[in-house]
Amino acid sequence: MKIRISVSEEKFNLVKEYLAGHGVEISEDGEYVITESSMYPSFLNVRDDKKERARLSVNEVIYVEAFGKDVEIHTDHGIYYAQDRMYQLEELLDPQEFLRVSKSVIISKKHVKKIRASLSMKYVLTLTGGTLVDVTRSYYNDFRRFFNI
Repeated sequence: MKIRISVSEEKFNLVKEYLAGHGVEISEDGEYVITESSMYPSFLNVRDDKKERARLSVNEVIYVEAFGKDVEIHTDHGIYYAQDRMYQLEELLDPQEFLRVSKSVIISKKHVKKIRASLSMKYVLTLTGGTLVDVTRSYYNDFRRFFNI
């Protein structure tokens, strides 16, 4: 039996060795494909401006901002309200696509349009729609690693 593997580079060799050890041939023309499922959800359960429940695609999220216990999720077409706390959302969102830049803000990597260095180990980000967000000193090094700066 020939199988094609479609997994991340980090896991490819591990999966390949395991399958080969069990007599499975790995080939690009394999009849079956093994893929890696994401442990991160594609949708978030939120409430809209009318406080009605909705499902929001993670791809639409520009940034998440907390005001005390209230957590807002900003998109191109409006603001939604999270039912989860910031730490829970940070764990839910894919760390390859989202980054916490302050105690109260998580940003989407693909919605960062401009990065400007500021004084005292800070950055100011311009996001889709023109929103300005500060990267605080506590998150400075994580931010630099995330964007390879």
